[in-house]
Formats: sequence, C-alpha cells, structure tokens
Amino acid sequence: MQRQQYGNPAPAVSPPLHHPVPQHVSTVPQLRSPPPPVPLQQQQSGYGNPYQPQAAAASGNGFGAYGNFINDPTAQMGLHVGQTAFKHGSELVEQNFNRYVNVSALKHYFNVSNGYVVNKLFLVLFPWRHKPWSRKQSVGPNGQEGWFLPPRDDLNSPDMYIPVMALVTYILLSTLLAGLRGAFQPELLGSTAGWAFFIVFIEILGLKLGCYLLSISNESQLLDLVAYSGYKFVGVITTLVPMLFSYYDL
Repeated sequence: MQRQQYGNPAPAVSPPLHHPVPQHVSTVPQLRSPPPPVPLQQQQSGYGNPYQPQAAAASGNGFGAYGNFINDPTAQMGLHVGQTAFKHGSELVEQNFNRYVNVSALKHYFNVSNGYVVNKLFLVLFPWRHKPWSRKQSVGPNGQEGWFLPPRDDLNSPDMYIPVMALVTYILLSTLLAGLRGAFQPELLGSTAGWAFFIVFIEILGLKLGCYLLSISNESQLLDLVAYSGYKFVGVITTLVPMLFSYYDL
C-alpha cells in the first residue's frame, strides 16, 4: 500500500493572454495651431494672408464685426430720431415742471459745502450766540442789488440739503427704534414719511396764511419756508439718538 505524497503541488499553467485587436480604426483629427500674428507693415502692404481682412477690421474698429452698424444709414436715422425724441421729451418735462417749481432757484438751495453744513448744524442746535441774522447780498448782472448769496457763501441763507437729509434720517431712525421695540413693519416707513410731509404742509400753510395777512411777498418765499420748516427735524433727531443708545445699554 502506497502513501499519498503531500508535497507542494505543481503550479497551474495559466493560458496565454491575447490582447484584443480593434476591428474599427478611429482616426484622430489633426489640430492646427492658430497662425502667428502678422506684423503691421505686412497688413498694410500684403494681400496674401487670408487673416489680413479680419485683423485690419478688428484693429480699425473697436466693435469688431459690428463696427459698421454705426455707419448704417438706417441705424443713423434711428439714432437721430431717438435723440430728437429725447430732446423734445426733456424740454416738455422741464416746461411742465417749471410751471410749479423754479429749477434754477431750486439749485440755489443745494449749493452748499462741507464747512457750511457743519456750521449750519451748530447754528440750528445752538442759535443763541449767533449774530447778525441778516442775509448777504451781491450785485446782480445788471448792477442792481438784491441777489442773495448761495448757502455756500452765506451762513444765514436757507438751504434744502440739511432739511432733506434730516427728513430721511428721521424716517430711518424712527423705524430703527420701532424695530428695536419689536414693532417694525414695512408699512411704517410710508406712514412715518406721510406724517412728516403732512406736518410740514400744515406748517407751511399756516406760515403762508400769516404772510398773506401781513402782506409779505417774495419770489422765493415758498422755498424759504420749506427750508426753514425742515430744520426742525435736526432737533428731533437729537432727541431720538439718546433713545437709540438706551436700547443698546439694555
């Protein structure tokens, strides 16, 4: 009786590997690099380069292929019609707006400087030691007096810059305080602005009535009253700022 041998078995022979052979050969397209830039002299003198017209057009016009759009007669006619319509529309708006508000006089009230704004704020908050209160006048183009200097050159001259900025600041500050109280709503902006304009309107109406009863008339009387009525928002803001800091302390 023979014993079975338990030695290392003979290694198994793996079958030979066969690499797959492609049945359909795909061709890869050859990529060509762009042509080198052509010197300016060759662009002006040579005509053999097929890229010369594009380079010349791109160098001659900043808009590239759409540069000839401005030279089109139809485009020029459209631009002329648009400019004419815009000119007539602006003139019509200016004429209708000048019926109620004098634009040239309104620009006078916004002619301010940084130094004037700072000094005017101190004057509005602490008016006790200021003098004199008379406004400065200059000689007009016809040699006549009575032309008041702009606010930039006269501290006593009323302006519209500080009242407008004070009104906007008051609206934003009041809504901020309402938000700190937890009572902010988007409609609060409109209601606060509406009440502020209503108070200014009632105040100006009362002042105009007093000027009518006292026979006081002036060309810029309405704008002066609007400016003087808007200065009160500076004092209102100074009373609201301590309330704002009190919320931050809590």
